[in-house]
Amino acid sequence: MKRIAIFASGSGSNAQRIMEHFKRNKEMEVALVLCNKPDAYVLQRADNFEVPTHVFTKDEMLHTNSIDNLLKNLEIDIIVLAGFMWLLPDRFIQNYPKRIVNIHPALLPKFGGEGMFGKKVHTAVLQSKEIETGITIHYVNEHFDEGEIIYQSKCPIEKTDDAEKLAYKVHQLEHIHYPKIIEDLLKKLDKKVYPGNH
Repeated sequence: MKRIAIFASGSGSNAQRIMEHFKRNKEMEVALVLCNKPDAYVLQRADNFEVPTHVFTKDEMLHTNSIDNLLKNLEIDIIVLAGFMWLLPDRFIQNYPKRIVNIHPALLPKFGGEGMFGKKVHTAVLQSKEIETGITIHYVNEHFDEGEIIYQSKCPIEKTDDAEKLAYKVHQLEHIHYPKIIEDLLKKLDKKVYPGNH
């Protein structure tokens, strides 16, 4: 069984789609949802799917090995960021090379970087008079939104679109494509690799 850990910070609609996608999969499962906000709705969504959760602080993530140990003990194969707002520590990138993925609500390398999330991205896209937008699924490295691009999907921008309409369109793309790309990546993982076992 290949195992997924989801990091999320907010409502968790992408996390829910991923949990739905893998619910009946006999070879892959969402083993854990980790969250940095104790009141985030994603925790309720995880509970609805009977997926274990772990709430943590920035201090715990940066200055202890408790999350590292949790991921290792659960034999996590891939880490999925689904609306997670913090930069992961470098050691995570080193321990899970090409095993941490993120989704961004724009066509990178445009409209990425620190602080570019949610409505801010869609507003920036509209202000730049772009004719299309979309999603980017990419590997995570030490910088916000700069990791190697895995997949992009586009949608046109209509003259009547505002930030809310763009957000809806982009969410549809996220929900369709993110679970499938995660599944494809897991299929390509030939053997389990854990920190210290490279």
